[in-house]
Amino acid sequence: QLQLAESGGGLVQPGETLRLSCTSSTSTLDQWTIGWFRQAPGKEREAVLCINMHNYIEYYNFFVKGRFTPARDNAKNTVYLQMNSLKPEDSAVYSCAATKGSCIARDFSTWGQGTQVTVSS
Repeated sequence: QLQLAESGGGLVQPGETLRLSCTSSTSTLDQWTIGWFRQAPGKEREAVLCINMHNYIEYYNFFVKGRFTPARDNAKNTVYLQMNSLKPEDSAVYSCAATKGSCIARDFSTWGQGTQVTVSS
């Protein structure tokens, strides 16, 4: 059964960068579509972006386009979320999720536990 784990969160200042990782110790990720989501305190979870097994990228949140980029490293069984030019409004718990379907379908069935990202001066 697929299990996901995120890492790489932390406290950074506005304008700085972070790279989050999503990995699995139970399955290879190269056959899965991986989505990144975030949830800030008191707000609903929002979809950020998605990368499929062919490295097609779908941005669900256009406010991060140009700043956030996903990438796969199949040798490390990891999907990354590179976050540049971070803003305080990017602060949230970031989670990755997996589906055998498409980015458009958004039928994510397996979720990680999340990693906290805080952007503050």
